[in-house]
Amino acid sequence: MLRALAVDDEKPALEELLYLLRSDARVRSAEGATDATEALRRIGRALDAGPDGEDAIDVVFLDIHMAGLTGLDVARLLAGFARPPLIVFVTAHEGFAVHAFDLKAVDYVLKPVRRERLAEAVRRVSDLTAPADHRPGAASATPEQIPVELGGVTRFVPIDDIAYVEAQGDYARLHTDDGSHLVRIPLSTLEERWAARGFVRIHRSHLVALGRIDELRLDAGATTVRVGSAELAVSRRHARQLRDLLMRHVRG
Repeated sequence: MLRALAVDDEKPALEELLYLLRSDARVRSAEGATDATEALRRIGRALDAGPDGEDAIDVVFLDIHMAGLTGLDVARLLAGFARPPLIVFVTAHEGFAVHAFDLKAVDYVLKPVRRERLAEAVRRVSDLTAPADHRPGAASATPEQIPVELGGVTRFVPIDDIAYVEAQGDYARLHTDDGSHLVRIPLSTLEERWAARGFVRIHRSHLVALGRIDELRLDAGATTVRVGSAELAVSRRHARQLRDLLMRHVRG
């Protein structure tokens, strides 16, 4: 069971987050901190105590915009430790998903926090902190999958097989090397869920797996990417962010 620390400088938001965490059977304890300084002090005690200590923390649910140090600052500081707690960002702002990916966050949850969305984040953390032989699919090393309907039959498509996602109204079309699959999930929801898995929004109509981009093209002010045989437009608002992220990915 998980030991969690929630950090938010808005007291009502913190109390709601703690209520939801404590209602989850997978969470042993959930404590709160109202600023980054207090959070770092508690995390420092946890790291000194070790994973089996009374003050141990498995996961930190971090707001991003806070007075003083931001949640991103806290995550950067924790990245310097040998065995830091896992990080889940909880924020009202969509624009920091790329930074969350860089900092190896487990998940990126948007406010207002929905119970089922937070439960998904808790599940991911729980899977990562479980002993190796107790993790779902550990024996067969099965990757995380998404269910799709095909003529009344449910098929499970590994998320790692998805090259890019195309918005189609309230639906999304998942493109893999073997074809495409339509799921009744908005593109914005998949963007939120898969940010930490390396999926990047490049256009209001497309979400792309960063590692599947074969080529970035700049032509007469227009930016496109090639993903397999598909050539996808990159909107002006996403172009610079994508170029920066690709450079960091190559250097990494």
